[in-house]
Amino acid sequence: MSEKPRIGVVGVGRMGANMARRLHDAGYRVTAVYDVRPQAARELAAEIGAEAAGTLARVTELADVVITVVTDDAAMRTIYATSGDSLLAGANGKIFVNSATITPGVHVEVQALAEERGASSLEASLASSIPQARDGTLYMMVAGRRAAFERVEPILQAMSKKLRYIGEAGQAAKVKALVNMVMNINTAGLAEGLGLGEALGLDLTVLREVFAETGANSRVLETDGTDMQNREHDVYFSAAHAAKDSHIATALAREAGLELPLAEATAKQYDTMIELGLGELDKSGVAELTFASRRAQPLATT
Repeated sequence: MSEKPRIGVVGVGRMGANMARRLHDAGYRVTAVYDVRPQAARELAAEIGAEAAGTLARVTELADVVITVVTDDAAMRTIYATSGDSLLAGANGKIFVNSATITPGVHVEVQALAEERGASSLEASLASSIPQARDGTLYMMVAGRRAAFERVEPILQAMSKKLRYIGEAGQAAKVKALVNMVMNINTAGLAEGLGLGEALGLDLTVLREVFAETGANSRVLETDGTDMQNREHDVYFSAAHAAKDSHIATALAREAGLELPLAEATAKQYDTMIELGLGELDKSGVAELTFASRRAQPLATT
């Protein structure tokens, strides 16, 4: 693309909104934003000088490249519906970049639907947090047609510190599912270690320091260890999302004929959080299930 393309963003929760802000700051024309919560779209539109589109079709009309950040398979199929209001209306020549963590097969479906209408679709899976979207330091894994990737590569570079092309549609989503599966297992394991440490009367600060200096070290220890100890679970990656992503990975394992007992057990832990009304806590909140002292003092969630 010789000129900077017009960009639309669908799904302006904290991640999508920060991606839009980052692109605006980088000099891109974010011309349209859309969300199922119209007020959220209006507030972001006013901030960055975009239009708060009233329909998905209007986003496609106003943009050359549409970035989507939705919650799950059902939401993805809704925005790419084959009838009614849809991003596919007037899609000829447009490029869709989809950053939801969803089932890999749905990305393949969306690519086929887009190509039937003369458009292109990529998945841009994120192994990053909400602040990194604002800073333009996302770790981004992209899959789809290589030609489409090369057309939007400068846009993706403006949002990321590490950009990897993985392969054909569905491949990046598979990698992302495994990233989150291992991360979630590590998170649940750390919560058990700290919970047992408390039960044994250990100093948890010292225990975390020893973990950091030994084979118990992990990225999760750095990001979640203090929060688990202090019961500070401000959401960066929710337990509900952890449950969803764990189930994506275990479904892929079943398709491959594998048993993954650790992943299955971890998914159950996050399912339990949802059942207890803790699904909107950060994934570090899994420690609320493993500290015996917390059973008598449930964490307030309101």
